Amino acid sequence: MSAPVPVTVITGASAGIGSELAKVFARNGHRLVLVARRKDKLDALADEIAAGGRPRPDVIALDLSVAGVADVLARELASRNLDAETIVNNAGFGLTGRAAELDRAEQLAMIDLNVRTLTDLSLAFVDSLARHKGGILNVASLASFLPAPGMAVYYATKAYVLSFSEALHRELRKKGVRVTALCPGPVPTEFQARAGLTGSRRGGLLELSASEVAEIGYRGFAAGKRLVVPGRLNKLVPLLPRIFPRALVLAMSDSRQKGRKT
Repeated sequence: MSAPVPVTVITGASAGIGSELAKVFARNGHRLVLVARRKDKLDALADEIAAGGRPRPDVIALDLSVAGVADVLARELASRNLDAETIVNNAGFGLTGRAAELDRAEQLAMIDLNVRTLTDLSLAFVDSLARHKGGILNVASLASFLPAPGMAVYYATKAYVLSFSEALHRELRKKGVRVTALCPGPVPTEFQARAGLTGSRRGGLLELSASEVAEIGYRGFAAGKRLVVPGRLNKLVPLLPRIFPRALVLAMSDSRQKGRKT
């Protein structure tokens, strides 16, 4: 058997930032594996990438929220003679509402996907990432830097993603593995509907398109950056807890979430 083909695995690739990241990685010569639940969406994206003259990505339809998904994915890659060079952890979702009032099982499922699955996939392929001098791109959020009544669990999961990714960036650099946390602000995607953000209020000056975020994220990852915050104004958000009292930041975040909900 020939040597396994190195690939970039992108989770949550069926729409939004994940879909745009797939296009950017493909344009830059990466052989792709697209992973999400909706096979029809993945097939359509794979066909689009192939129509642009790139190798057609492999498609793996998986429910990424289930335990042990990294082992399932590893077996799928091995069966196709593929070897992970880069892992892009984009899959995730949010929920809007007071934590004590939202469905507890749904919030725990959010933690499973946003935290446990991301951690599992980040660690499961370190040996192959090191062999190929590849890396991990974890999609976090501006939410990583703030607490947010009204989206308490979601913001907490993204704080974890940022902290974990930054630490992993330092731990794995001697192995030649790049780890980047991508922290976009508001992006108009399916995420808003899934999260229950039903109001008309948009991200305003902080908002960027999914394609802009993907391009900036890829460039930062390729350069080996630890942290990428797309958008000039968005770069001010991480400074808020350093400039203002945390209680004031908490109140400001609470007010914004109320405005986005209705």
